[in-house]
Amino acid sequence: MLTGYHVAVIGGDARQIEIIRRLNEWNATVYIAGFDQLNESFTEATDLEFESDLVKKLDAIILPVPGTDELGQIDGIFSNRIITLSEDWLRQTPEHCQVFTGITNSYLTDLMKKVNRTLHPLMDRDDVAIYNSIPTVEGTIMLVIQHTDYTIHGSKMIVLGLGRVGMSLARIFDHIGADVSVGVRSTKAIARVYEMGLTPIDMNQLDEEDLECDILINTVPHLVVDQHVIKQLPSHALIVDLASKPGGTDFDFATKRGIKAILAPGLPGIVAPKTAGRIIADVMCRILKEKVRKENVHE
Repeated sequence: MLTGYHVAVIGGDARQIEIIRRLNEWNATVYIAGFDQLNESFTEATDLEFESDLVKKLDAIILPVPGTDELGQIDGIFSNRIITLSEDWLRQTPEHCQVFTGITNSYLTDLMKKVNRTLHPLMDRDDVAIYNSIPTVEGTIMLVIQHTDYTIHGSKMIVLGLGRVGMSLARIFDHIGADVSVGVRSTKAIARVYEMGLTPIDMNQLDEEDLECDILINTVPHLVVDQHVIKQLPSHALIVDLASKPGGTDFDFATKRGIKAILAPGLPGIVAPKTAGRIIADVMCRILKEKVRKENVHE
């Protein structure tokens, strides 16, 4: 329970709706901003007035998964209002106030250092990323089915990257019946791919690898699906790029080759916002409860 905790939820998408619900279940006092177009009313939440003294009560601030842009502006699909997370406003929060975001950037990271507040980029955590890999895989399967006219079973597939999402993708598509190869860089990762019964591809020597496939899924957040890779793909091939914007694919060249390439970051918030919101809320709650526990121990 978070009885006595004051939490502000600012902007975001459908995941934030589930976060608000969970906070209400845990008996936190919830303030919201950036939800004025939402038909569903939150009777147990209070509108956050940025000019009021409510800011001095906040124990936590929850930002959208993308955080802010480089100007500090917060995006929200339920409002046309522009909300900016400013240094002056944050300085009014209590020193113990914690800020939660999905991902961070230079603006947000620098701002937290200036005001000396703890920032939690939740997508950097192994537990969040692994939990999120489940709806990511389901969303990827959906996209592949929608944009191909052949079965996944029996298809030749390449997954680039064996991180927390890449491993789940490789395992599930192998279970579905695809012939899966995995692009990795380290000898340790090559050994892991081999142990999984899949075919390793050395991404340090892509020029020497056979990259022809029916489906190519990229999880690496820098340009790896370049002209050399795309030239090897058959015209019916599908590229699904799951890396954060701008992705790791030369989309212009793929278009010139007539190959379908889809940039699809943030799939959990699209295909399963309720589950994705619960993942964020549950991890955030554990962090807050752990802080309370430590404070009680030191009293």
